[in-house]
Amino acid sequence: MLSAILIIALLGIAMGALLGVAAQRFAVDGNPLEAEIEEMLPGSQCGQCGYPGCGPAAAAVANGEAPVTLCPPGGKALAESLAAKLGVSVDLSGIEESAPRVAHIHENLCVGCTKCFKRCPTDAILGGPKMIHAVFADACTGCEKCYEVCPTECIEMRPVAANLQTWYWPLPEEAA
Repeated sequence: MLSAILIIALLGIAMGALLGVAAQRFAVDGNPLEAEIEEMLPGSQCGQCGYPGCGPAAAAVANGEAPVTLCPPGGKALAESLAAKLGVSVDLSGIEESAPRVAHIHENLCVGCTKCFKRCPTDAILGGPKMIHAVFADACTGCEKCYEVCPTECIEMRPVAANLQTWYWPLPEEAA
């Protein structure tokens, strides 16, 4: 019995060492530009850009397959910083700057069709079939996917309410 335990332990140590050496020897380095671009993106994984998350979107931007203006939540500031990072020029006239928004469901109009929470990429919508739905504002990324599919138009996109974490002191207005 003791010899079987010893043999299995030695096999485990040998295989672990072999896997460690193989991981170092055959390691594939990723594109460092891709990692830098992914860090610049908001990381909300909302899919508004047409990619399933910020990782594939960063890969597409790094490979030149997607424009630097692909991220709607990032707005003009992100597009400018991505263009500066990649050394390309960018036309910002097509980008509209908007404040962050979250979904709000009017309970008196909701019929519980479940189309909205099936489309939500962050599971921010709570509800069930033939039940009233609600939105967790902290989890909502404002991607508007639920807004597009709602048959009763009971979903409204509202600006994010200021709280202690998001409030800032407004800049003074310049005298004319």
